[in-house]
Amino acid sequence: MDRPAPLILLIEDEPQMRRFLRTALDANDYRLVEAETAKEGLAQAAARNPDVILLDLGLPDRDGLDVARELRGWTATPIIVLSARGREEDKVKALDLGADDYLTKPFSFMILVARLRALIRRGGPERPVVITVGSLSLDPSRRHIERRGVVIPCTAREYGLLSFLMRKAGDVVSKTEILNAVWDAAYSGGDNVVEVYISYLRRKIDEPFQLQTLRTVRGLGYRLDPDDAASGVLPPTGMPRSARR
Repeated sequence: MDRPAPLILLIEDEPQMRRFLRTALDANDYRLVEAETAKEGLAQAAARNPDVILLDLGLPDRDGLDVARELRGWTATPIIVLSARGREEDKVKALDLGADDYLTKPFSFMILVARLRALIRRGGPERPVVITVGSLSLDPSRRHIERRGVVIPCTAREYGLLSFLMRKAGDVVSKTEILNAVWDAAYSGGDNVVEVYISYLRRKIDEPFQLQTLRTVRGLGYRLDPDDAASGVLPPTGMPRSARR
């Protein structure tokens, strides 16, 4: 089976630059996810696990250097900075914060493609950091989910939703935030689909273990808590070997 085309996350607020890169990357068989703000970009990085992140520094809600620093706190995904800032100190700071490359606008698209190919060919670390929330763990390298030694099978959408919630553990996230992070930009349905998938996850990560870690916060959204912060009892001795929808 052929491997899917590399997935590129573009965090860029300038519409003209996004259109240019969208057309050019599509012509070179890359898949593209776009984000206009730092907040949206961080959410997409958490939910989509891209192969490379293209990061603008002049974002409307946060400086891109802060975004690079935060990304490096939990992911080793290669980062290429795309910025109009051409000062040497900006380049040095970006690289010190963990960026893998730095291109000054305007740049040659052929050079960008060559850098992308080099980073993808090099690949990331063999084992990305496993995400844990209480007894729940998610291994991004294998897309493997476990709770107390029990493997939890998930669909691609359930995996994306759970990955997002685990990275936001302890925080309340709204339906809109979830839709923006986990569903495609082309999705035009209602937000009730979030409730449906939250229900699917509860049946897999909570109910078989007699836990209530995935909570609804009335009027605000949802929050994933670790076991010790949740109301519920420990799993029974005779746990199932897998949790099914």
